[in-house]
Amino acid sequence: MVEPREDRAYTIFAQSIDRSGYARGTLAPRPGMQAEVPPLDSRQLLTMADMGMGHGHSMGPNVDSVAPDPRIDLGDPGVGLRDNGRRVLTYSDLRSLDGAIDSRSPGRDIVLHLTGHMARFIWSFDGRKFSEAEPLRFNYGERLRLVLINDSMMNHPIHLHGMWGEVESPEGEVLFRKHTINVQPAQRLSYRVTADAIGRWAYHCHLLYHMEAGMFREVHVDGAKS
Repeated sequence: MVEPREDRAYTIFAQSIDRSGYARGTLAPRPGMQAEVPPLDSRQLLTMADMGMGHGHSMGPNVDSVAPDPRIDLGDPGVGLRDNGRRVLTYSDLRSLDGAIDSRSPGRDIVLHLTGHMARFIWSFDGRKFSEAEPLRFNYGERLRLVLINDSMMNHPIHLHGMWGEVESPEGEVLFRKHTINVQPAQRLSYRVTADAIGRWAYHCHLLYHMEAGMFREVHVDGAKS
């Protein structure tokens, strides 16, 4: 919740990750006010240290890199946003005001690797494109933990339709809920889900060109409530 206390306008500024353009909005106490638009930041390139990568094909020809030691830090703002002189909001800053939706501990873990091949432009879960993969199956009413490990060199905002995701701290504490959860390169992130919606649901990267290239699964929620 943002509540400005001064009689002035503020610019809401969002720049693309490659710094090729931006979008801006204005937050102001009355119509007609505008604020200065900041210049674009310089373009940042990922280094091998940023990516934590090892090259190989452990999951087959659809994968060109793996993260042998993925980091779990939710306080890292990511490439291009570190040490830029501004305060950057990160996942470690977020909290749900009313706590967890479901107080139960997860009954099982599902681990998924976010994988890709930059040269072939193939994106996938666990090295298998949507056309090659079976659905993920949840039992109605169960509490699960989804663990995402990003083996690729790209950010992946992962979206599960129909159910909330509740992001955990590295110590397993439920922090906040989201429908779309971004996983940075070489990052490991976990969140809890309660399978409270029977049906077939889409589960995919929210970058359209990643989803269409194969980073998509179906989630089936079946059966009597557990």
